[in-house]
Amino acid sequence: MLDRLAGIVRTFRSQGLRSPESLLLLMGAAVPLSFAVWQALLNNFAIEKAAFTGAEIGILQSLREVPGFLAFTAVFVLLLLREQPFALLSIALLGIGTAATGFFPTVIGLYLTTIVMSVGYHYNETIQQSLALQWVGKERAPLVLGRVIAAASFTSLIAYGLMWAAFDFFDANYTAVYLIGGGGSVAIAVFAWFFYPQFPAKVEQHKKLIFRQRYWLYYGLTFLSGARRQIFIVFAGFMMVEKFGYSVANITLLFLINYAANIWLAPAIGRLIQRWGERKALTLEYIGLIVVFTSYAFVTDPTIAAGLYVIDHLFFAMAIAIKTYFQKIADPRDIAPTAAVSFTINHIAAVVLPVLLGYVWLVSPSAVFLVGTGFAVGSLLLTQLIPMDPQAGQETVLTRRGGVQPAE
Repeated sequence: MLDRLAGIVRTFRSQGLRSPESLLLLMGAAVPLSFAVWQALLNNFAIEKAAFTGAEIGILQSLREVPGFLAFTAVFVLLLLREQPFALLSIALLGIGTAATGFFPTVIGLYLTTIVMSVGYHYNETIQQSLALQWVGKERAPLVLGRVIAAASFTSLIAYGLMWAAFDFFDANYTAVYLIGGGGSVAIAVFAWFFYPQFPAKVEQHKKLIFRQRYWLYYGLTFLSGARRQIFIVFAGFMMVEKFGYSVANITLLFLINYAANIWLAPAIGRLIQRWGERKALTLEYIGLIVVFTSYAFVTDPTIAAGLYVIDHLFFAMAIAIKTYFQKIADPRDIAPTAAVSFTINHIAAVVLPVLLGYVWLVSPSAVFLVGTGFAVGSLLLTQLIPMDPQAGQETVLTRRGGVQPAE
């Protein structure tokens, strides 16, 4: 772990404290201060303070994903704002929504604060992905994106460690913890606004929606990734609380383990993608997820369930490969608008699935996780269409083998 932290420090030293890569690391670290608090406390807060059942948690998670579904509107905001200040304003909005959560312990109150938090979170994720692919070259992208995940994991580790201690030893108040976490993100956004210069764009981005036929495989992988991820985010944690009776301290400890592992693993995954390529890396991920989701459906031991939860979370860093695959096949001018479109595609299923599966959960929790297995199988099949050396004009193995290039 210390070696991975040293790698992050080396990025600051080699690129400079006021470099684009350093800003990416800082923005990556700012988001978990809010989102880690919101995510770790959500299930317990919702059940204890707002009397949520599986139906309400499904509705809340669908509402949370509506701003992600509307992420394409970021293109229109870019007509008024440059990407860098837009990202920082989004982080501040994320912090404000999180800070307000503890003051509204009702069903409607939790719905409203979740929407505010989610608007900031999803706009930032959209723009930060675009900035990373623009500011970092193709050769360094997997490593730098891995370090951004490691920086976020380190911040999350600190946040979860403090939450675990606060609730396990000091009987902390939900309102205070939400307020501190959200306020931390706002403070970092304000600091970055004044400390960093405005970095120029290497390539002027299109200020309109871009949807190209030759990116179809990227869109498909993005859609299935979003659907599969929602099942983990919404129902895996809820299962730990509802079925196995995990407390706030227990859930927080699981997140501590997850993020401690990610500090080491994410940069290693970046290097693995550099060596193996996107196709092999994603194949490994999806085979693992098929096993994990199928196991979720039938697990009865709380310790095994916790192990599956940790393993599932570790696979998240492999999603770097989808981003670097797109970077290799994309027109550089398409990166910002396509990032916005891809987030909308990622959240098409996310808006619908939590509500539908929330009601399925009331009848059969196992069926919910088997749906996740199905999405992982679909992702594995699509991954086999990625060329070993993807690039513009060779977006899929069908094209590389002489297939007709789709018209733009």
